Amino acid sequence: MNFLSQDERIRIVAALVEGNSLRSTSRMTGIARNTITKLLVDLGEACMQYHDAQVRNVRVRRLQCDEIWAYVGAKQKNASPEKKEIGWGDVWTWVGIDAYTKLVVSYLVGGRGAVWAKDFMEDAASRIHGRVQITTDGHKAYLEAVEGAFGMDVDFAILQKIYGASEETEKRTALPGASAVTARL
Repeated sequence: MNFLSQDERIRIVAALVEGNSLRSTSRMTGIARNTITKLLVDLGEACMQYHDAQVRNVRVRRLQCDEIWAYVGAKQKNASPEKKEIGWGDVWTWVGIDAYTKLVVSYLVGGRGAVWAKDFMEDAASRIHGRVQITTDGHKAYLEAVEGAFGMDVDFAILQKIYGASEETEKRTALPGASAVTARL
């Protein structure tokens, strides 16, 4: 059985981090794609274990949460039932990032429903020490998930972005002690 040297591993990861595909990394390094893929799987598992063990009891003042859409094999609407059975289709990566340090406190890859939101928020809550302010988009699954995971020990805000020009004049209102900011995107 062949083993990759430390230098070979470094060359492979460096090439992939720079944005090279598996095929081009294979051509550049002379190492088989299957070997590169196995290295990536092993590296991903090691990173997951390290994150799970080390990112605990962190103090986070502001946690920003969002979901990132991607697909495996084909978009959900284009995947055949047989392909969906083996995991093809839409996938969402849930991410909770500390707004100040940019530490990824929690992440989860799965669907976009309420069950996934609940699992994601419970994982985030298990890693955070103290009260936190959470900001999410308008995805309704967050509403119950945040309350279920954090209870009353959280400040929760929903940020909804409005794109385009407004036809009416802008009105700015603020509660006493609070400020209002309007941004056109």
